[in-house]
Amino acid sequence: MSKLPPRLQPLWPYAKRAHRILTFAVGLVARRFRPFLGERAVPRGAVTAVEGWSQVADSGVVVHGLVPEAPLVREPPAGEPAGHWVFARADRAVVPPSFCLEIADGTVVGDTGAVISRSGLLDATTSPYFGTPTWREHPLYLKGRLPQVTRVEGDLLVLATRGSANYYHFLTDVLPRLGVYADSVPGAEEAPTILVPLARGWQRTLLEIAGYGHLPVVEDGPDVAVRADRLFVPSIPNVLEIAPQPVVDWVRQHLRPSPAADPRPRRLYVTRGTQPNSRRVVREDELWELLEARGFEKVEPGGLSPQEQIDVFSAAEIIVGPHGAALTNVLFAPAGVTVLELFTASYVNQCYWSITRCIPGARYEYLVDGDVSRYGPGSPMNAILADIEIDPARVVAAVDRLLAERDRA
Repeated sequence: MSKLPPRLQPLWPYAKRAHRILTFAVGLVARRFRPFLGERAVPRGAVTAVEGWSQVADSGVVVHGLVPEAPLVREPPAGEPAGHWVFARADRAVVPPSFCLEIADGTVVGDTGAVISRSGLLDATTSPYFGTPTWREHPLYLKGRLPQVTRVEGDLLVLATRGSANYYHFLTDVLPRLGVYADSVPGAEEAPTILVPLARGWQRTLLEIAGYGHLPVVEDGPDVAVRADRLFVPSIPNVLEIAPQPVVDWVRQHLRPSPAADPRPRRLYVTRGTQPNSRRVVREDELWELLEARGFEKVEPGGLSPQEQIDVFSAAEIIVGPHGAALTNVLFAPAGVTVLELFTASYVNQCYWSITRCIPGARYEYLVDGDVSRYGPGSPMNAILADIEIDPARVVAAVDRLLAERDRA
C-alpha cells in the first residue's frame, strides 16, 4: 500500500479484498491438484493454534517451551487530542504465546517465512501475513505451487517472516526470534544455520552487531523454498506490534552503542526529508528553526549506518519526529527518554508508544494534526504516506512544556 500514489490509497481496501478473493480461489484449485505437484504442492490445510499439533497424527512437529498467551494492561499515553481511539483501544492487549516448533522434514517458503509440515499442513501461527484473516488467503497460494524446493541437510533456524524487509519488523520480529529459540529449546546454546533476509546491507550489519554474523546463512527471498532435516521455527514475538517487554529487552541487550568518543546529541529532531507524499512535516523549515533554537539536532537516520543510528539515539533525552520507521531507533534510547510523535489524522499507529513504555522511566506523548472526527474508531487508517501539516507553534508549545517538566523532575 505504501507504494501507491496518495490519490489511489483510498482504493487500497478494495484492492486488498480483490487480492484475498483471488488468492482464495487459486488456493482452492491448487489444493485439488496437489497430487500432481509433488514437493511443490501447496499446503493441503493448516493448523491454526500451536496446541493443535498434538492432534495431528505423524506431523513430525514437536512444540518446545510453550508459554501461553497473557493479558497486557497498559495506561494509554497523554496527547492531543486526548484519548485518541487508536491509543485508547490499545490499553488492553494480549501477548501471544511463545514457543519454538521443531519440524522434521519441514519446509519454509518465500520472504513471508511460511512454514509447512511434512504432512502438508501450514502452521498458521508462525506464518501470518498482513490483512489476511484466514490461512486460505495466505499469498503463498497465489501462484498455485511452491517455488523450486532446495534441500538442506541438518538443522535450519527460521528467522524470516512477513515484513522482514522493513527496519521496524526486522528489529522487532526477525532478530528477537533468536531469543525465543534460545529460551524455548532445551540445550540450545548456539543457533544452527539460519534462514534470514539479507538483501539489504543494513540487515546483515544488524545481524553482525547483535553477535550472530558468524552463523551460516541461507538467504531468504520471494522465490526461495527450503526443506531441512529439521526446521526450528520460533514464534513471532511482536506479531501484534505491541512490543512485549522481552522483545524490547532483547534488542537493547544485543544491539549496544559503541563507546562514545565525542559527546552525543541530547535533543533530536527526526526528519523524513522534503519529498511530498512521504509523511514529511510540511512546515518543517519553520519547525526546525524553532527547535534548533532550543538546542535540537536534526537527524535523518536513513543516511546513517545501523551502528551510527544506535549511537545517536543512545544518548537522547528527548526525541521529536513524525511517525516512521526511523523512530524504531527509540529502542536504543536511554532510560528516562521523552518521545513526542507527530501524526496526521488519517494515519495513527501505536507501535512506537508500545516500545517507549518498555523503557524504564520513559515518557511518550503524541500530537495528531487534522480533523480527527473524520477518522473515528474503525477507520482503515490507510493514508500511510499522507504528509503532516501540523502548526509548528503547536509542536513547540508541547516541546517547551515537556522540557520544563524534565527540568523540574
